[in-house]
Amino acid sequence: MKFTAQQIASYLGGEVVGNPEAAVQTFAKIEEGVEGAISFLANPKYEHYLYETKSTIVLVNRDFTPSQAVTATLVKVDNAYEAVARLLTLYEQNTAKRTGIQPLACVAPTAQVGEGSYVGPFAYIGENAVVGKGCQIYAHVVVEERAKVGDNCLFYPNVSIYHDCVIGNNVILHSGCVIGADGFGFAPSAEGYEKIPQIGIVTIEDNVEIGANTCVDRSTMGSTYIRAGVKLDNLVQIAHNCDVDSHTVMSAQVGMAGSTKVGKWCMFGGQVGIAGHITIGDRTLVGAQAGIAGSVKGNVTIQGSPAFDAKGFMRSSVVFKRLPEMQSQLRDLQKEVAALREALAEKK
Repeated sequence: MKFTAQQIASYLGGEVVGNPEAAVQTFAKIEEGVEGAISFLANPKYEHYLYETKSTIVLVNRDFTPSQAVTATLVKVDNAYEAVARLLTLYEQNTAKRTGIQPLACVAPTAQVGEGSYVGPFAYIGENAVVGKGCQIYAHVVVEERAKVGDNCLFYPNVSIYHDCVIGNNVILHSGCVIGADGFGFAPSAEGYEKIPQIGIVTIEDNVEIGANTCVDRSTMGSTYIRAGVKLDNLVQIAHNCDVDSHTVMSAQVGMAGSTKVGKWCMFGGQVGIAGHITIGDRTLVGAQAGIAGSVKGNVTIQGSPAFDAKGFMRSSVVFKRLPEMQSQLRDLQKEVAALREALAEKK
């Protein structure tokens, strides 16, 4: 399906600079542009590609002014990155979806699969499980007994949904994602460690996306919660009884210990470690590899391990690099002070 620059500008509320009839039918990175493709420029580091790209249309920010001649037609928008995301969503929505239950799938007699849903080969839908309308359940996905899945969900191959867990609408789970494995609960005894049964569930609300090989553990009692709009990257660990509030995002390898609550609109860089039984307030921004050992009030930016105010961390980092030099200076000063004390003692 082809779209002209004018149609794209009308959809995005943008302005055409160049040929309004220029047409595209695919997407390409600006550095790999081809005729008939639309690209975008959001990062100034990539500006030089604009003057040599072969893409037919390029989305740019409204305040952008080229420093050289441009052969591509430009569509100026308020936010080029956000605009291309909207176009990609539109493109995906217009891609035909598969429907029906494949002969090699196993759907229990008491399970319910909604209208327009697809269940791929070797997928398993357990007894009394419910899958909503318009879902895409790919090969080798497991939805165990009594689990409930909302409408328009997309589960990639080898996703596992344990028994009784609840998944909302428009949820995307990537390959290897495990929802509802037992929380890490063991009681020490004379003979070793006795397992504490984990009888709770996981509740995932609407519009959540969870990356490949990420695990969200079921609670000991009650539910572990992933609230609406949360986005978790690959290889993230959410422990039992945690509550991640709406629109929070976590990069790869974040680890969250049990019974911790994270507020709304928080952002966590890669490999952040979060201690258990603490509360992190709304809109907390956490730098990569930070270690959060205690509760955080919110509306702050923190970094380091243990994590503290990011500006203080940056100043401390400068000092840390100079520690060997400062140690040498300190030893010299100690020697000078000792010499002065000896000299003063002799005068007395």
